[in-house]
Amino acid sequence: MGNTEIWIPKRLVETGLLNLAAAAPETLVAYCEQDYAARIADAAAQIEASGAHVVMLTGPSASGKTTTAHKIAGCIAARGKRSVVVSLDNFYKDVKDYPLLPDGTPDYESVDALDVAEINNCLLSLVETGKAEIPDFDFSREQRRQGVIPIEVGDGVVVVEGIHALNPRLTALLPEGSAFKIYTSMREEYSANGRRAIATRDIRLARRMVRDHKFRGHSLEKTFSMWPAVCEGEDKNIKVFKPEADMILDTSFSYEVCCLAPFVAELRGGLAPDSPYAAQLEELCTLFALCAPIAESYMPRDSMLREFIG
Repeated sequence: MGNTEIWIPKRLVETGLLNLAAAAPETLVAYCEQDYAARIADAAAQIEASGAHVVMLTGPSASGKTTTAHKIAGCIAARGKRSVVVSLDNFYKDVKDYPLLPDGTPDYESVDALDVAEINNCLLSLVETGKAEIPDFDFSREQRRQGVIPIEVGDGVVVVEGIHALNPRLTALLPEGSAFKIYTSMREEYSANGRRAIATRDIRLARRMVRDHKFRGHSLEKTFSMWPAVCEGEDKNIKVFKPEADMILDTSFSYEVCCLAPFVAELRGGLAPDSPYAAQLEELCTLFALCAPIAESYMPRDSMLREFIG
């Protein structure tokens, strides 16, 4: 298919203006959530109009891929068509079979950490028969479980999400026009005193830091130590395929930095002073301190941002 939309430029919002809006948190949150819901509805409408049976959805780490995929699938189902979400994470090989980085550690960001052949076969089966059996991956042990997960969607739509979803190698067997490709990306950054202060990568790092700490049992050291390789992997394996996308879906919420601020503040001082990442953590905490805090209770229970803060 290829690009059908003009790229959405990043917008720069002054923190002073944001903090003014945050003084009415209920109104700000409602506006942002409604705006995101409208983007989801637009994506579902475009998918339906395309006639595609497979949606390949990607984006950088902590861009909200997983929840956005489920939101799109839910919207498609609400429009009367069966829909299911499949995560490319299920197709990871056992960690012992991953490609290695120059330092000898596993390359978690490489497409060849996935079973590319099996992905192709499963997607083709879903297009041709409406059903397939996918692997079941155990993240705690970093290897596959015994057995498979049956997927059945009939003549509906399967939404496939993962960092490599736009890599053409994953859809090489699919008939022309059977896949609709979406790139999720945060498009809002924040300035202070007229200068850019909080970039989208800062926000995504904060999302990942909070999520890893709360739900994945990762130390702050591990999150920060992995981040450079994550960013390098994005540049090499994800962003290069952005031109393959049929649409860009903005996953920014203006109120998010205000809601993340208290969670980031709680992690301040969570690294020893002699940690190589202590200064980076302190800098991130200082940036988010620019934002007036909004209590987590204002965030709807079904917000996409719950993927990161619970």
